[in-house]
Amino acid sequence: MRVRFVIVIFVLLLGALGETTPADGEVTGDYSKLSGIIIPGFASTQLRAWSFLDCPYSPLDFNPLDLVWLDTTKVAFAISSTLLFSSYLRSFRHFQYSSLFVLRALLFFNCVYHIVSLILQLLSAVNCWLKCILLDPYNQTDHPECKSRPDSGLSAITELDPGYITGPLSSVWKDWIKWCIEFGIEANAIIAVPYDWRLSPSKLEERDLYFHKLKLTFETALKLRGGPSVVFAHSLGNNVFRYFLEWLKLEIAPKHYIQWLDEHIHAYFAVGSPFLGATETVKAALSGATFGVPVSEGTARLMFNSFGSSLWMMPISEYCTADSIYWKHFSGAIKKDRPTYHCDEQEFRLNYSGWPTNIINIEIPSVRGYDAYPSVTDVTQTNLSSMECGFPTQLSFSAREISDGTFFKSIEDYDPESKRLLYQLQKSYHNDPVLNPLTPWDRPPIKNVFCIYGIDMKTEFRSGIWTRAKQVGLYFAASGKPYPDNWIITDIIYEMEGSLISRSGNLVEGNPGISSGDETVPYHSLSWCKNWLGPKVNITRAPQSEHDGSDVQVELNVEHLHGADIVPNMTRSPKVKYMTYYEDSESISEKRTAVWELDKANHRNIVRSPVLMRELWLQIWHDIHPDATSKFVTKAKRGPLRDEDCYWDYGKARCAWSEYCEYRYAFGDVHLGQSCRLKISSADMLLRYV
Repeated sequence: MRVRFVIVIFVLLLGALGETTPADGEVTGDYSKLSGIIIPGFASTQLRAWSFLDCPYSPLDFNPLDLVWLDTTKVAFAISSTLLFSSYLRSFRHFQYSSLFVLRALLFFNCVYHIVSLILQLLSAVNCWLKCILLDPYNQTDHPECKSRPDSGLSAITELDPGYITGPLSSVWKDWIKWCIEFGIEANAIIAVPYDWRLSPSKLEERDLYFHKLKLTFETALKLRGGPSVVFAHSLGNNVFRYFLEWLKLEIAPKHYIQWLDEHIHAYFAVGSPFLGATETVKAALSGATFGVPVSEGTARLMFNSFGSSLWMMPISEYCTADSIYWKHFSGAIKKDRPTYHCDEQEFRLNYSGWPTNIINIEIPSVRGYDAYPSVTDVTQTNLSSMECGFPTQLSFSAREISDGTFFKSIEDYDPESKRLLYQLQKSYHNDPVLNPLTPWDRPPIKNVFCIYGIDMKTEFRSGIWTRAKQVGLYFAASGKPYPDNWIITDIIYEMEGSLISRSGNLVEGNPGISSGDETVPYHSLSWCKNWLGPKVNITRAPQSEHDGSDVQVELNVEHLHGADIVPNMTRSPKVKYMTYYEDSESISEKRTAVWELDKANHRNIVRSPVLMRELWLQIWHDIHPDATSKFVTKAKRGPLRDEDCYWDYGKARCAWSEYCEYRYAFGDVHLGQSCRLKISSADMLLRYV
């Protein structure tokens, strides 16, 4: 799964307010009993060194508590060393143009000295950093010379590299915290639960007792605040929370399990969850994804595949499941050595495991090792003539063939990484005693579930490529280079609105969805949570920006067939970003399920979206208010909630939203928009949405 400079994937719990005092216009009095628990996503937690590591030829050693992920000082050093190396190399190449022999000799030796010095420094800096970030691919232990552990507290997830310049570039949850502070949330109402995002789920518990600690966190929050918590998860954080719910079944007596959930968790907000995996992880496993770090793709591939979590987000089939360890444990059934992984008939009757197309198309370079992949014998028999001639043979693999290991077994003669991935796949996933994470999700047994994700994250068509359109299929071929750079991407299949298109601009056959994904996770995976909605769904589409309700569209009691997508019969203006709400409060007694789709919301940046923060806040405010009558907060109107939402309307020469905002200059304002402020307090504004 791809992330830019920092990867981020996350779960947030917002605390909310209970009562207000209109007399002074500020939020006062008793706070809500709700707590907020933040479970961050992949690469969204600081990792710090827990050992001493001397880096020879480099001034950047690692000492205990030094940042490992992500220290931009060391990253910048690697970049500058690379640039200086290139500069000296150019000088070295042109030393012969000097007319003076002595000058040529001095220049030659000076260039050689600096090139050798920079090579040693660069290699030392990168190698030292890799020792602190890599894990043993088999047993998930640290390097003998360097150990890293996740940081703790809110500071571990707000900014990965704090600093005047680096802080905003590596910001993750800081905007959420600011929003909570602005609305008066107390410090003890927001709790971060960082984890080592490199580990497989079972290793998180085995090494760090992470799920025991998470259970205690919920119980402590209940005692401290007197009420349940709200969970917000992003990306991999959702997978962590799902595993926790299954782990909890084995820790609590069956008759108390649902009772514990009702007492400790009020709502679960799943943000950008890769329910069925992501194609981006396949790319990272085969060709490498640098995550913005100045290392080669081959090095990035070694790093990613050393993490036990690298398989946690692999594409999976929606038709394949595993036996429930929980019910076997209490039903008295014969205990097996490992859970049984099985697929229903639709997996073999339909194409692509329910995905839009085959995820991997790869050219096997030669006939060597043909006996090593008998699971794809039927596929390759049609190509035996070409294999006998030594030509590469193209094989295609569905989501099931990736998650069950068929793909990795078929290339293990050509790629040593496959053996390590197969080992982790079986040990940490298919043989996991709590849950096989490579199976489709069921709706969590929580009272209130909100599934939130971005769609249609694309821009214009340039040079034959849809920039930022989400990839759903990849073509690989042997590069002719040694491992780990032995595979290259030769083509990419993107999902567009209702069609599949290759990087070269050709239409591709398949089963495209109605939308594209969020630039990191495909729509098919993001929208799996629509299966949690019942047979009758209320749909509302409204502009993301503040609006007066004139452009809000509503459809009530829309029929929804289980397993089928819901396509609203609504108009869409190309100039407006919409938010579409699918809401169901009738199908499951005393439970609510909602799906929110945000147009053009990026996977990483959705956590910093003011629109999403506004909607989350309004929904939680509505839930805790004693006068609320509807099941979900109204979407009829959206006005400014904070001073920052007010702005200057140059066309009318006044503050926009004059009903809510007024011009009120304060010392330090540098433009008209800053002087536009709310007429009444935020607390009074919230009362309009009860």
